[in-house]
Amino acid sequence: MITWRAAVLLVLGAVSLPFWPQPWLGVAVLTGSVLLLSFVDLTLAGSPVDVTLTREGDRQLRLGEEATVTLLLTNTGVRSLRGVVRDAWVPSAGATPYAHRVFVEAGDTLPLTTSLRPTRRGERSAVRVTIRSSGPFGLAYRQPRRRRSDAITPPWTVTVLPRFDSRKHLPEKLSRLRIIDGMVVTRGRGQGTEFDSLREYVIGDDVRSIDWRGSARRRDVVVKTWRPERDRRVMCVLDTGRTSAARVRDEPRLDAALDAALLLATLATYADDRVDLLAIDTRVRVAHSSGSKRTAQTRMIQALAGVSPALVETDWERVVGEILRRERRRALVVLFTALEPGALGEGLLPVLPLLVARHRVVVAAVHDDALDTLAAGRRDVSTVYTAAAAERALAERRRVKAALTRYGVEVVDAPIDTFAPAVADAYLRLKAAGKL
Repeated sequence: MITWRAAVLLVLGAVSLPFWPQPWLGVAVLTGSVLLLSFVDLTLAGSPVDVTLTREGDRQLRLGEEATVTLLLTNTGVRSLRGVVRDAWVPSAGATPYAHRVFVEAGDTLPLTTSLRPTRRGERSAVRVTIRSSGPFGLAYRQPRRRRSDAITPPWTVTVLPRFDSRKHLPEKLSRLRIIDGMVVTRGRGQGTEFDSLREYVIGDDVRSIDWRGSARRRDVVVKTWRPERDRRVMCVLDTGRTSAARVRDEPRLDAALDAALLLATLATYADDRVDLLAIDTRVRVAHSSGSKRTAQTRMIQALAGVSPALVETDWERVVGEILRRERRRALVVLFTALEPGALGEGLLPVLPLLVARHRVVVAAVHDDALDTLAAGRRDVSTVYTAAAAERALAERRRVKAALTRYGVEVVDAPIDTFAPAVADAYLRLKAAGKL
């Protein structure tokens, strides 16, 4: 292929054509000379086929962080390779720079580093490496066809994990969890507790906690201590339907739900409760169960990395059916969805009695504080109409919340800044009251 430099030579040579006795002969000589130089330049250019490509670098990162992937280009040909190499990724990977200008001697290896700053979660893959080898004069270049470029492109995928900004609240929530454990042991037996151990009686202990059989065996008075029940069931259900695609403060509602679900799941895992994650709309997107404390958080984050909203209406009959099928025992079910009358009033409320009859249900929804700001506007006629529409939307949310409360459902409706800790606080309140 011929570059723009050949055209520049033709234009510069055309300036001298009026001085030729036969201009057409001058055109022929000038064009032939440029074509000959371009052919020589193309012959001297290194072959892009004689190149070996490998990769190394980061395999995963959190959304908002930056990763680097290095492309190792090895020239196995007999000529030097000069030109441009473009390492193309999917647009949401945020790859920079766009292209690398290279010069590689025969037998040498050149590292080409690409910085990635993804804008979306999930798997972000390299698409194609395109090599354009230019001659020493820059008049012509060689570039393999797309099929050949695809064949020599080394595959590489970077997993973009959720942000999990709410992990900064985890130490405070764990300290509250330890306080709840200590309070239950001090008060003695109550609802939602199980036997922990025996200890010697001290003045002030409740005599009803004395274990007479154990005292007879030890020949000393011992009392029973209690702790919150372990191995409770917690299920986080993420609504991935159309309402989860709405943006609150320029962040998808689903991402806020993911952040809160990860905080709740991590907290419940440390409390020795079993956590299940379910992402669903019209079909099950992700179904995951927690493992050991060491790997639970990592596995949950990886499982939720590729979850994205689907532009469909959530099938709440399918959602409730999946919950009842997967959880036979009584569990705490946290539904991360939106307080919209169309989605919940017509979909969830008719089947909600089946769910609350067997499980403890919490509905968690992100509150869009932009509605509060719009509802407060009273400057002119247009803002008054906007405020009326915002007030109507807020009133509908309150009606949906009241309808859910009548079924015994606890509703968490908090702004995006405090949404994740508010969901964790609801879990801790139920834990302390023994209502899981």
